[in-house]
Amino acid sequence: MDTEIIIFTLASATSIYLLWFYLLSRKLTGPKTLPLVGSLPYLFMNRRRIHDWIAGNLHSMGPTATYQTTTIAIPYFAQKQGFYTVTCHPKNIEHILRTRFDNYPKGPTWQTAFHDLLGQGIFNSDGETWLIQRKTAALEFTTRTLRQAMARWVSRTIRTRLWIILEKASKEHTAVDLQDLLLRLTFDNICGLTFGKDPETLSPELPENPFAIAFDSATEATLQRLLYPSFLWRLNKLFDVGAERRLRKSLQIVENYMTEALDARKENPSDDLLSRFMKKRDIDGNFFPNSVLKRIALNFVLAGRDTSSVALSWFFYLVMNNPKVEQNIINELSSVLQETRGKDTQKWIEEPLTFDEADKLVYLKATLAETLRLYPSVPEDFKYVVSDDVLPDGTKLPAGSTVTYSIYSVGRMKSIWGEDCGEFKPERWLSIGGDRFEPPKDGYRFVAFNGGPRTCLGKDLAYLQMKSVASAVLLRYRLLLVPGHRVEQKMSLTLFMKNGLKVYLKPRELVEPPKAAMGA
Repeated sequence: MDTEIIIFTLASATSIYLLWFYLLSRKLTGPKTLPLVGSLPYLFMNRRRIHDWIAGNLHSMGPTATYQTTTIAIPYFAQKQGFYTVTCHPKNIEHILRTRFDNYPKGPTWQTAFHDLLGQGIFNSDGETWLIQRKTAALEFTTRTLRQAMARWVSRTIRTRLWIILEKASKEHTAVDLQDLLLRLTFDNICGLTFGKDPETLSPELPENPFAIAFDSATEATLQRLLYPSFLWRLNKLFDVGAERRLRKSLQIVENYMTEALDARKENPSDDLLSRFMKKRDIDGNFFPNSVLKRIALNFVLAGRDTSSVALSWFFYLVMNNPKVEQNIINELSSVLQETRGKDTQKWIEEPLTFDEADKLVYLKATLAETLRLYPSVPEDFKYVVSDDVLPDGTKLPAGSTVTYSIYSVGRMKSIWGEDCGEFKPERWLSIGGDRFEPPKDGYRFVAFNGGPRTCLGKDLAYLQMKSVASAVLLRYRLLLVPGHRVEQKMSLTLFMKNGLKVYLKPRELVEPPKAAMGA
């Protein structure tokens, strides 16, 4: 009799839950829902094009900005909260990132998943722990010495490595994977800037670097923790199997490398970020312990490598397919370099651009911004909801739930960017005269560099690095996509190209810039 009562109770509770879930999910604005499984089948079917699928769902809400939030029904066995809210409404994004900033932290799910890799570093912390690191980093990122240090690293990697590799490929008529080269370049730069140790992954032989490989493996394994219910990865960690075993081994290599870098900085302090943080004190007035210093450094490496290299990869791909934009970039570069280096075109390509020269490249910055509008390096970001809240468009968010703002979708909304939102059009970022870079007045239409208190501190340095690298390539070569090579997105937290960017390089013949206005 007791068994029958238990079975009856479980069956009743399950039936009530399924009925509640189905009736409630029918009221949601979002993809179709099915009994028991909600929208999971549609998520699975679109897993290889998730960003476009989300954008399509948001676009289908309506023609105006009022309806740019969708809710996807996820049953409890897949996600704790049962529903997954996604928005691309600029006012909602501003509400999340600025107005109610304290109500939308990283949250326990994100922090727990990334803790083994990033600890309590600036990109994996909230509250006072985040604030003290933010203030310290903000002081350092405004110094001219850091800008000069970045300029030296960028110029060095371009001159002694990137140009050598590209020249060899050009002469031998062989293809290169530009995305791979850019990842190596930004990795070497950010490691040098962060802890003064050059991993030399962009050497002409393109060697495998244990730290770089381990760092990639650890990042990938950590990201997998976000894709599955937490009990699964915790179980794998307990028994040391699968991705968790790879993560443990990779983290040991990373830890050893960082220990060596920290010991070297203690013996010989320099102007890198790690040396600067070693002189700072935490909220209690104590120097940061070694464990925290290593995690702080790793946070900067993670943020500074993938984002710039991915943005540059999409930039080169878009420029290759838009000859007019490419010519406008060359015209601007020619004008600036004629002013700074004279009319001898050979002198234009003898040395990489200085950061002062890069500062003058308005159209190139507009092209990079337009690239990030269409292909943001981080296409989606999500926040934890601390207390019940209502977004400006009326969407209710219960405490303990997760809300995602889709940066990828924002750039594809006609109601936000106009009927030509799908076009690659750098001019939308320029003043009427074309001589000034003018970002949108509503800053939350463009959050590729985050927004509010967490706005990217390295934004200006990122633009300067990307300008320098873009100029170094385009001044010397025209890029041609390898026939048959498929450029498609890799479904990860960072918008990598799944198959890389394989190109041939054709030497460019430079001429004096035309007297007519650029783009005329």
